[in-house]
Amino acid sequence: MPNTAPSPAPITAPALSPAEVYESRFVPALFAQWGPVVAEIAGVGPGMQVLDVGCGTGALTRAAARLVGEGGAVTGLDPNPEMLAVAATRPEPVDWVPGRAEALPFADRSFDAVVSQFAMMFFEDRPAALREMRRVARPGGRVAAAVCGDVDASPGYGRFAALLDLLFGRETGDAFRAPFVLGQERLLLEIAEAAGIGRARVEARTGTVRFASVADLVSTERACAWTLGGLLDHDQFERLLRAAADQLAPFVTPDGAVEFDMPALILTFAKG
Repeated sequence: MPNTAPSPAPITAPALSPAEVYESRFVPALFAQWGPVVAEIAGVGPGMQVLDVGCGTGALTRAAARLVGEGGAVTGLDPNPEMLAVAATRPEPVDWVPGRAEALPFADRSFDAVVSQFAMMFFEDRPAALREMRRVARPGGRVAAAVCGDVDASPGYGRFAALLDLLFGRETGDAFRAPFVLGQERLLLEIAEAAGIGRARVEARTGTVRFASVADLVSTERACAWTLGGLLDHDQFERLLRAAADQLAPFVTPDGAVEFDMPALILTFAKG
């Protein structure tokens, strides 16, 4: 029987900057849950000095700030001033610093732990960034960097990527896949090896993607400046909304939300 359900209505909202889209939509739907996980793996605790590299709007940075308490200090670094401006609107006591992962503006052995969450995929020189993260860590300090797992290991995002291929061609599908390009353990270990880092390990964890509706997921992904931003016109967006309602139907919850698993890989090592 053909699907006769009405097409989902597009979400209408005031225009948001890419950083505001990230903070208001992606953080609650996906990224907020990972801050405590990455901080735990890095051994972040009371009184520590912590650096978050590629901090974005500060999902991980804020989690670290809560863990270190008043006796510690947390620095968030990002090359995007819009991201830092949004991050600075939050009340947590964090030092927000502009800068690139490949050239950290800090002295050697400055931090007890160095962390990074879903940023390494976009670093221009990933081995150089890891070397810098190791450089600014104190002896015995841990470095932990999380990346998205393989897109095909996420049932919802895997279907969404395949749908983009079908509707608009592989180039558009691959634009969406950009955050998932390091989603294999061997790739992370190869980067660590290229950085001259021994005894690195990769830990796999699984989180949950949850948007208020399929239409919310589609409109948020369309607005993402780092993947589909600017690639779909109005008619293409409408086609994608209709098709996604069918393809993602298995992941719709009784309250109308869309929810599915998404794995992450966390590269970690201790500075000798």
